[in-house]
Order: sequence, then structure tokens, then C-alpha cells
Amino acid sequence: MSSHFTGQLPLAPSSVPAPGQQAGTYDPTLRVTALGGGHGLSATLRALRLIAGEITAVVTVADDGGSSGRIRREMDVLPPGDLRMALAALCDDTDWGRTWRDVMQHRFTSKEGTEATLDNHSLGNLLIVALWELLGDPVGGLRWAGALLGARGQVLPMSTVPLTISGAVLSENEKGELVRRTVTGQSSLAAAGKNTRVSHIRLEPENAPACEESMEAIELSDWIVLGPGSWYTSVLPHLLLPELREALVRTPARKALVMNLTTDTAETSGMNAADHLEVIHHYAPDLRLDVVIADQDAVQDAQGFVEAAERLGASVLFSRVGAGSGTPTHDPLRLALAFQEAFTGS
Repeated sequence: MSSHFTGQLPLAPSSVPAPGQQAGTYDPTLRVTALGGGHGLSATLRALRLIAGEITAVVTVADDGGSSGRIRREMDVLPPGDLRMALAALCDDTDWGRTWRDVMQHRFTSKEGTEATLDNHSLGNLLIVALWELLGDPVGGLRWAGALLGARGQVLPMSTVPLTISGAVLSENEKGELVRRTVTGQSSLAAAGKNTRVSHIRLEPENAPACEESMEAIELSDWIVLGPGSWYTSVLPHLLLPELREALVRTPARKALVMNLTTDTAETSGMNAADHLEVIHHYAPDLRLDVVIADQDAVQDAQGFVEAAERLGASVLFSRVGAGSGTPTHDPLRLALAFQEAFTGS
């Protein structure tokens, strides 16, 4: 470890109170751990930042596409993309926070007609990997990145080793016969479910170690939040890692599941909202939830959905959490209010 990386983490210059604090909704003692990846986890973190003082993001590390996939293959490190997005989501809504959020998300583009090595790489991915190489510690590197951004919370990987996700898809061949094939890799699996059904999801290595700091955060939290996000490649992986699944079952923390705003995705073609809950129960039969947050517009059969939630031990909170922009995007303020209602009502 380089000597200039020892000592106390630097603090970002910020004199602005936490968002929501002025409205009396912010609880500096509330501990929440959110699990997921990609845009879904980012939506959760932006909402939690408005109400919770101690936030931990536990992020999937199975990404193998785009900039993350290239870095993972070429440098044998954790894919940094989803970790970067989580850090960016925890940035304050100040000049400092907005600037560093944009810097972390910035992608390089070479001049027209040139294919360069930096094409489509995000600066945040490169910064995180640089910290990992200097420190030799994925958790320590993420803490330094978070300190630089002034992130309101910590970001942790679900495992300290890169994971590979695979699953079976059932589809028709050219003769009209149903055939089952195995699809390996997060990016391939995310696209493979269109007009078919994904099943038999697994992670490799099967007994990969869970990040110790992630399990500790789960143990010490007041609330755990799972979802929204790509159901099979962002939400479900946390339940496939044995140590992490056991930590989720064992923790005294209460647990909330946030549903997606649409069930019509490439991963979940033909599934309704209740089917999403059945998938959770199938892969983690011992897991019990306290509340499921869903937008009424995304649930076709409300009674069937409520019954599926009850089989997981949960009540259902129907709340309008969509941004109303015509795209299935969660609104941070509406989701924050739903979280607050769920946390206090349970």
C-alpha cells in the first residue's frame, strides 16, 4: 500500500444539510442497506438519501458487458460499473456532488473514424480500478472513491471475487420444438429472456465468499431493501450467494422489496407481478419480507399479488412511485415517501 493512502479518509466540503432534513423527514440514525445493481439500485439510493442517515449499498458483481466487461476481462478485477453507479447515486445535490457525479459517469468518445482504447470507458470505472490497484483492497478503494465524491453512505460489493451468472431459457427452434439452452453471462442472459422464460439461475463460483462488510451491514441495519431492477441479473443474484442469502434470512432487520414499474422486460417476458414474488420465494424459501412496495399500475391482478406477498410474510403497500414521464422510472421523492410510509407503518 502506498504511504500517501494511509490515515483518515478525506472529507468532501459540504455545509448543506441532508435533503429532506428541513422537512422533518430525515432520520440521521436510520440504518438501511439496499441490495441490487444498475439503474434500479440507483433509484433506491437516491430515494433513501432523502430519509436515511446511514446507507449501505450492496452491489452485484456479475456484470460482463460494456466498459465493465472489458475491464473485468483485461485486468481480472471486479466489474466496477454498478459500483460506480451506486456511488454516483449517493452524491449530494450540491455543486460538489453534481460535479463529481457527472465526472464519475462521464464516458470517453474518440474522434469520428477512430476506434480508441478509451472508447465507451467511464472515468469512474477507471478511477475505481486505479484505487483498487493502489490499495490492493476492493472495499478500501470504494471507501476512498466515496470520500472523494462526498457520498452519503458506503458502497460495497456483494462478493470480493467476480461472479458469473447463467440460466436456462426455453424457446422454440426452427422446427417449432421447445428446446432448453444454457445462457452464460449477465449481458447475454438479460437479453435472452425475450419471448421465452428464464429458469435455473446460478452463480459461479457457487460458493464464492460474500463480502464480510456487506454481511455486517445487513446484520446491523434497521431495514433491508431489495429491488427494483433487472429481476434475474440485479435482484436475484443476492439470493443465490449462500453466505449472503443466509445473512438476509438471519438478520433481525426488517425487509422491504420494491417492485419494478413494468413486468414486460427481456428478462421477465410473460411474467406478471405475482410471478416475480414467486421467483423470490423459489430461490430463497426461508426468506421472509415485511413489506412489498408496488405501483398499482404495474400490478394486473391485485388480489393474486397480495396473496403472493403474504406467502412471503409481507403486506403490500401500493404507492404511485413512477416518475410519470412515460418511461418506467422511479421518482426519488415519491419512492422516498413510500419508504417512509413502509418503515413507519411496519
